[in-house]
Amino acid sequence: MQRIPNRDEPNDHAGNARNELIELRLHALLVQGLSGDAAAYRDFLQASATHLRAFLRRRLSRWPDEVEDLLQESLLAIHNQRMTYDPGAPLTAWMYAIAKYKLIDWLRRHARREMQNDVLDDENELFSTADADANEAQRDLATLLELLPEQQRGAIIHTKIDGWSVRETAIALKISEASVKVAVHRGLKTLAEKLREQS
Repeated sequence: MQRIPNRDEPNDHAGNARNELIELRLHALLVQGLSGDAAAYRDFLQASATHLRAFLRRRLSRWPDEVEDLLQESLLAIHNQRMTYDPGAPLTAWMYAIAKYKLIDWLRRHARREMQNDVLDDENELFSTADADANEAQRDLATLLELLPEQQRGAIIHTKIDGWSVRETAIALKISEASVKVAVHRGLKTLAEKLREQS
């Protein structure tokens, strides 16, 4: 996962200092935005767009026209999931993870569309790599989710992966809607801690 390195990691001093400043600035803007400062939140989204655009351009060099659409999808996902962000976790790692999953989703959709047409041989290799990356990411996510208690795992899978509403999830898990929200919050916090430990 692409992220701004921690200060313990080897890196040139100037680059490391710049990355730390970026991390601190984005973090401060998001925290202010979550506290109700609309201007700070707007600045956070604009600054995040700059970093995510570069991240996506490197990975979509063969499809430059897709960068802006994926950027908007990533920013929307960040906005929708902003309340799940753990302020103790590295913000840029969280943002890049969201963008990475949006990219993997796009690669899957693109591969499916291309399979309906006659494709060139070298594209077959590219898409099989994208599918392998997507499968690997899915396995990684499944492994992480297995570390959670059953109720937290179910709540996250239904609401965050399957796209169910809190009400639908509560009915399926036979718990209250408030319990679903708590399970999702605690589960995501635990996952963020596990990801930090693995980084």
